[in-house]
Amino acid sequence: MLFGGLTPGSERNLADTLRSERVGGALLLLGAVVALVWANAWPDAYHAVADTTFGPAALHLDLTVAQWATDGLLAVFFFVVGLELGRELTVGELRHPGTAAVPIVAAIGGMLAPAALYLAVNLTSDGGATRGWAVPTATDIAFAVSVFAIVGRGLPAALRAFLLTLAVVDDLLAIIIIGVVYTEEVDLLPLGLAVGTVALFALLVRRTRVNGWLLVPLGVVAWAALHASGVHATLAGVALGLVVPASAEATRRARRLDALPEQSLAEHWEHVWRPWSAGVAVPVFAVFAAGVTLSSGALRDALADPVAQGVALGLVLGKPLGIVGATWLVARFTRARMAPGVTWGDVLGVGLVGGIGFTVSLLVAELAFGPGSPHDEHAILAILVASLVAALAGGAVLAARGRARRPVDTAADITG
Repeated sequence: MLFGGLTPGSERNLADTLRSERVGGALLLLGAVVALVWANAWPDAYHAVADTTFGPAALHLDLTVAQWATDGLLAVFFFVVGLELGRELTVGELRHPGTAAVPIVAAIGGMLAPAALYLAVNLTSDGGATRGWAVPTATDIAFAVSVFAIVGRGLPAALRAFLLTLAVVDDLLAIIIIGVVYTEEVDLLPLGLAVGTVALFALLVRRTRVNGWLLVPLGVVAWAALHASGVHATLAGVALGLVVPASAEATRRARRLDALPEQSLAEHWEHVWRPWSAGVAVPVFAVFAAGVTLSSGALRDALADPVAQGVALGLVLGKPLGIVGATWLVARFTRARMAPGVTWGDVLGVGLVGGIGFTVSLLVAELAFGPGSPHDEHAILAILVASLVAALAGGAVLAARGRARRPVDTAADITG
């Protein structure tokens, strides 16, 4: 039957497909393509849909469709990021300072160098806008890992772990920037309600056997309260993800189980929510965040805008300079050494791929300049073009490294 419901087996297969790194990246790219085609072929229809407002005004939730995509759906993406961060901090690479030092320092370098390049351009140019310094600092974890998955055959698994940890730390720093730099006014009453709701969520998830789906309304309350406070609502997703038990032992205690479960609760929920994030939230966000005009006039204006210049230089040059430079400093002045089989050419490839700044960069651009402003549209164009250049350049370098190398111990650790 056409358009009939999926069988349970088909639903599981679809969810597993959506968890694939390649599929997630492909859907994100498809969302961007749809946005560009729709906004340029039928601009009136695109803006009519994006600007349609709905939601309860009494709760400050009378938002446009574009705002629901940015503030609402993207909270699902950040919830998954919060679950990943929790697992990395508890049982992953970030739990040991020694093993986490290299990717952490590389992530910091990969944010400082793009920000410095952006500021250098905008402080010395007429019409510059320093407020957008954070736009080129973010790495899109979905796109970056997707590129590695496509071209990374023959490369050591340690290199993928390095990229993944770097991207997770990058996301954490970007979240801090969003919360600190781009929050202008805070209403303490709803902020307190949001904090209390997250605390209640943490208590319930750690002390009872409440079904996870029954906690969803509590998450919605935390999100709505944070939105009303003036803090970007997507940070509620991160906070909720971080309080979920991230180790098997913590999950056993939280659920009062007699034996260790096969998966931690954070790992289980990440498995459940990733298809929604990769298959719905992020692609729909891309549809309403990447819709800019591609006329010759718009491109000419973007090329002349210091904001677009700074964003492009930051992503394409600043990211690899910062990542490779910071990694070299750690290797040169500490006892940390790269694992056998991992070369500086590999690190350069990771640095170039780190310049794919899509999802979080688009979000920061909107927060910095406001949706629909000239600087915002020029920044979006720069993000799209620079991310494409970074993906092609980084993919080419990593593919060449994979073809050239001999078999190595793929279990080696780049931070060893």
